[in-house]
Amino acid sequence: MAWVYILECSDGSYYVGSTKDLERRIWEHNEGIGAKYTARRRPVKVVYAAEFQRIAEAYEREKQLQGWGRAKREALIRGDYDALPELARKDFEKYRARQAWDNQSSAGENSTPKRRSSMTLSSVSKIAATAG
Repeated sequence: MAWVYILECSDGSYYVGSTKDLERRIWEHNEGIGAKYTARRRPVKVVYAAEFQRIAEAYEREKQLQGWGRAKREALIRGDYDALPELARKDFEKYRARQAWDNQSSAGENSTPKRRSSMTLSSVSKIAATAG
């Protein structure tokens, strides 16, 4: 059997991991021989754990949970599964506002988008040539 787990660290942060032996792994985290992240934030406590048939499944779930924000992880920890879909939605209003601004600022110009950096490929090449 394999496990995916979420630890709450002493500073209130969360750590997500997976293992074949949950009890041993938690002991390692609390002894400072687990991950470097948890070694500096001891003691840790398990706030969520789920068992899987295969380690590959647990690892896949670990990577998924690592991509979640704090609010979504806390909903999972609370068992508030109804909140998970809402927390998964991105706020596209900010993205759309940025797109509208970009479109307005480039209106009347060529269809080529504005460059956001003053560094060009030729200036990078010059820097590289002088450095070597």
